[in-house]
Amino acid sequence: MSTLPIARAADWYRVERLDDGVTRIHEHHIAPFYRCNIWHVRGRDRDLLVDSGMGVVSLTGAVPWLAERPIVALASHSHFDHIGNHHEFAERACHRLEAPILADPAPAATLAERYAVIEMFDALPPGGYRQADYRVEAAPATRVLEDGDVIDLGDRVFEVVHVPGHSPGSIALWEAATSTLFSGDAVYDGPLIDDTYHSNRDDYVASMQRLRALPVRVVHGGHFPSFGRERYLQLIDDYLAGRRSPGCPPVTSA
Repeated sequence: MSTLPIARAADWYRVERLDDGVTRIHEHHIAPFYRCNIWHVRGRDRDLLVDSGMGVVSLTGAVPWLAERPIVALASHSHFDHIGNHHEFAERACHRLEAPILADPAPAATLAERYAVIEMFDALPPGGYRQADYRVEAAPATRVLEDGDVIDLGDRVFEVVHVPGHSPGSIALWEAATSTLFSGDAVYDGPLIDDTYHSNRDDYVASMQRLRALPVRVVHGGHFPSFGRERYLQLIDDYLAGRRSPGCPPVTSA
């Protein structure tokens, strides 16, 4: 039996308001490597939510203002830590290649079977946690996206950029007017994952090369804090030059 404390639902999420109408929400009792960034962008006509966390505590229950305006919940990809609360939102969008998993989020398909371990918590959600019992609720997409599609909030427009590699249907969102990139798990300031059952390293390299060409000013990633252009280029270049480049053998630990 776990000796971890039990957190209150009201204390599960941290809310941090950034510039340009962007708010970062995260589950602070989850270790940073596993802790998904939930991004909220306020628009004139409707709002945008990029990813929704693990789903062990209701997002709209703990952050009720998310339900006060029309909102589209977009999944950067279909791993458990990014889609756990998508069922709470009526409008849900994802790439075509991720849609089957949102509709049928089996633990193996969402990586919950591999990563949703109790060791990820420093305090447990109300009711405790058992990995064997954890399930993401089905949340079929109401809009299926392709590369080049746009998410229009009325006064803000985001272009969908298909960036396969971490998963087949991973997407980033590019706002050219502000040079802002919501990068999902394609690029963030931490260890990048390209060895899951449906990852593809050649695709990942191609996606990184494509992302590098964008005139990015600020990046809001799927994990860890946001960062600027210099760090963005460094992260991409480190990936492209490292063991994951085509022809480079993987590095194994001793």
